[in-house]
Amino acid sequence: MRITGGIYRGRTVACPPGIIRPAMDMMRESLFSILGNLEGKTWLDLFTGSGCVGIEAASRGAGLVHLVEKDRQKKATILDNISMVESEIKLFMADVRRFIPTAKMQYDIVYADPPFPMQGKVDLAKAVDTQKLLSSGGLFIIHYPSEEKKQWPEAIGALVCYDERKYGRSTLRFYRNTTGEEQANV
Repeated sequence: MRITGGIYRGRTVACPPGIIRPAMDMMRESLFSILGNLEGKTWLDLFTGSGCVGIEAASRGAGLVHLVEKDRQKKATILDNISMVESEIKLFMADVRRFIPTAKMQYDIVYADPPFPMQGKVDLAKAVDTQKLLSSGGLFIIHYPSEEKKQWPEAIGALVCYDERKYGRSTLRFYRNTTGEEQANV
């Protein structure tokens, strides 16, 4: 896999051992085109796999990137992959469902790419909302198989869907954290 844009564009990212479904280059390029400038943003990559999406965020200006992966077989490869990143990037070896309630900060963007067969993906989004992992106006982005579209509500707590993009069998759904927006409009 290659980084598709930013300061690390063209650099190769290795695939770790074990089960992995890397985000397609076209989908990643589209995702970051939609997001635009990430300068100074904080990014949380849940189910990081190879670390490629987090590296892509750092490549495009994210100031702080946290990666979460539970498969210890992937650790050495992820650490090797992220060694090219000069901005702050950190790997947490943990189960996502255990990480979320213990997270010590809020992020501007939370990207989740759970294994397609995983059950309870909407519950994962609910946990991101209830644990207040997102800053006000922050984005939660979920990558899921297109056939699961009907299970995704337009709103999950304070998270409101504002965009959805389909890439073959994959879908990216974008939610914005509307917490605090009511007070801003008064």
